[in-house]
Amino acid sequence: MIGDMIAKVRNEKGMTKTELSKLTGINIGHLTHIEKGERNPSHKALKNICSALNIPYQQLMYTYDKQINEEQEAYGSIKHISYNKVLAIDKLNTFIDCPSNIESASLAVKMPDTSMEPSIKKGEFIFIELNSLLNSKEIGLFSVNQKVVIRKFFDRNGKITLKASDKSIEDIKITDTDEFYIIGKVL
Repeated sequence: MIGDMIAKVRNEKGMTKTELSKLTGINIGHLTHIEKGERNPSHKALKNICSALNIPYQQLMYTYDKQINEEQEAYGSIKHISYNKVLAIDKLNTFIDCPSNIESASLAVKMPDTSMEPSIKKGEFIFIELNSLLNSKEIGLFSVNQKVVIRKFFDRNGKITLKASDKSIEDIKITDTDEFYIIGKVL
């Protein structure tokens, strides 16, 4: 997945592999292998790539050892992962213990509403793995038009819908005009 993200960013920035190679000192053949997912860059190489692309290193680091499956490929998951935005938290609470069976948790978020009850209760902490791709029916943390929500993710023939467990809450149907990012997966 990290190679896909590097290729996405490079293309969005209008940079050729040759230009990236010159800026990073990484052989163009090696960059090609990285972008195809045949090799992972070293951490030093990734830092150089991020510096050359003028993006934060940590955002791509979250994608380092993740793979894209067929379902995620089908809905174009890569276009919904942010590489230049970070989650802003306006109130810090405390540290909480992270269970040892949730080893990939990046942070804990307190459920802000009743939208996912009864499976997730309001005020309950949920653990999030940042920049993690989702499969249908998994619960995630999303940004939709700059509003952060926790919902169940559905992909039907490339059409993404975010559903609350509470049936009185309307589904969020993602369109091409929506600003939509997958922040992470609820573990």
